[in-house]
Amino acid sequence: MKLVIHGRNIELTGALREYTHSKIERALQHFEDMVKEADVHLSVARNPRVPQQTAEVTVFVNGTVIRAQERSKNLYASIDLVANKLSRQVRRYKERHSDHHHSHGHKASLTPPTEKVIDESSVDGSLIEGKEVHLPSPGVRRKYFSMIPMSIEQARHQLELIDHDFYLFREEESSELQVIYKRNHGGYGVIQARN
Repeated sequence: MKLVIHGRNIELTGALREYTHSKIERALQHFEDMVKEADVHLSVARNPRVPQQTAEVTVFVNGTVIRAQERSKNLYASIDLVANKLSRQVRRYKERHSDHHHSHGHKASLTPPTEKVIDESSVDGSLIEGKEVHLPSPGVRRKYFSMIPMSIEQARHQLELIDHDFYLFREEESSELQVIYKRNHGGYGVIQARN
């Protein structure tokens, strides 16, 4: 498994790298056949009044992104917490994608591998010709990713795996963008455009 460790506002010492490496490897040791790459971000809050030390891990499992994040006053504690959380999430993913949980004749839907989702075909012409550069206003971060069409149930499953409050997806029947989110009082909601 390829493990990449990044640090923000912190010096990544050999001991910290070794501790992180051993914890993440131990958390994923039963899933080595599924997990090929893990990306770890360790950070310390700049504000001394807010003693937040964060460990965030993103793993790529058969083309699916699973993310876990934990904060505490101690970075080593954050690493322990995120490793436990990640292990639970990957175990849940594996259980949902194995056939023994389904009735006879039904199979789990397989997530396509990363190679099928990424389009590496060449682009004809210039992407920037005739366009003006506009920088986003401060504090705005943009993310771009490919969106394979999926059902609302598949989107709910992805929402659980990425550990966010919402998930933007392309609905498979209408091909329209929709947002599924966790409701404060339990359950989920879906936001969709009205024509």
